[in-house]
This record gives sequence, structure tokens and C-alpha cells, in this order.
Amino acid sequence: MSDRLYFRQLLAGRDFAVGDPVATQMVNFAYLIGDTETREAVVVDPAYAVGDLLDLLEADGMRLTGVLATHHHPDHIGGEMMGFSLPGIAELLAREQVPIHVNTAEQEWVRRSTGVSDTDLRAHDHDDVVEVGAIPIRLLHTPGHTPGSQCFLVEDKLVSGDTLFLEGCGRTDFPGGDAEAIYRSLQWLAGLPGDPAVYPGHQYSAEPTAALSSVKETNFVFRPRSLDEWRLMFGG
Repeated sequence: MSDRLYFRQLLAGRDFAVGDPVATQMVNFAYLIGDTETREAVVVDPAYAVGDLLDLLEADGMRLTGVLATHHHPDHIGGEMMGFSLPGIAELLAREQVPIHVNTAEQEWVRRSTGVSDTDLRAHDHDDVVEVGAIPIRLLHTPGHTPGSQCFLVEDKLVSGDTLFLEGCGRTDFPGGDAEAIYRSLQWLAGLPGDPAVYPGHQYSAEPTAALSSVKETNFVFRPRSLDEWRLMFGG
């Protein structure tokens, strides 16, 4: 299906939300994933300037059919953060009525963070598949950063949210964070077959993407070989 896959990685403050000081500081990535034949697409983690993201889709001749949320933090889906009110899925739904795909364990967190209705959310379990046109997107429950954090595997691309960065991983000292859970999630991701390219939730490294094999070699979060070693290194 590679010839039909539509995939764009967009950096907040550069590719959308240009001039927004919070977006520029937070360096979030949003993603557009779709089918070039049916022209259907979803957006991953829309925040800051959802109108810009919708305009980019329209310019590419694509039609929004859903949203995939990696987790509930406002810099990914909107809400109150550090005294700022960030636009996100609530503002998107005011323009486009589409389902918001979340992990079951994240549903209440998303509702509380954004104020959207339960009827707007589609709750999923680990290994569910969302199809966008003929493009299947596999939903992987990877708790630790938050209880319902999820990654998305589409063909040879792993959209890893704040579970795994090219350098480091998501913090676990926020409400709902769990150091043991993220260790297990990282170990599970390390065992994915093939060698998907990792596309993280923030640009916390020089490069925006890298092969999983390279990330496993260079990222310090893969150095511990056991949960006990992880606890010693990270104090979990």
C-alpha cells in the first residue's frame, strides 16, 4: 500500500502555528496520515492552530475523517497548560465533526482535559486497527507517560507520541505517570518486527526521525537490561 500512503510530519511553530510562542517552545509534531486514492485522512495530535492543519489537508486535496490522540496532555490535544489555553480537538470539532480515537484508559482524561463529549470519543484497546481508506493504522497501547498513551504503526512508520523520543522518553512524574509501565512499554516497542522509522511527539533531537534500530542503539532509555536496572538509573 506504500504508493497510496499519505504521510506528513509537521512541526509546531514552523509548519503550522507559525509565530505562536508556546508552539515554538514546545516543538510538538502533528501528523497527517491518509489514503491518496480515497483522499481520506486523519490528523494525529492536533493542537495550537487546528485551522492551519485543516488548511494543509485541504491544500493537499485530502478530507479529514478522524483524529488520533496519542495522549491527553494539552500540547497534543488542547486544554489548559501553564496558564495558557491551547486550542485543540474541541476547536477542531467545531469545524469538522469527526471521531476522536483514544485509548480506553485515556478516555476520561481526554474528556476532562478538553471538555469534549464522550460521544465525540471512540475508545480503543491495544492492537485495534483504524482504517483510513485502505490504509490500516495499528493502535498500540503504551502506558507510562500517561495511563492510556498509545503509538500508531502504519506500514513502516511508528508514530510514538511521548512514549519514545529519538533521545529519551516521556516523563512519568505527571499525574497518571508510571515509571515501571513506561519501561515495559519501551521494551515492547523495542521488540517490534522489522525496523520501522520512529516519528516522535516532539523534536527533542537534531533529526526528526530515525530507524528504530538506530534509536535502540543510541537512546539511553534502552541501556537498562532489567526493571531493577531501570529503577537504579531512573529512580523509579
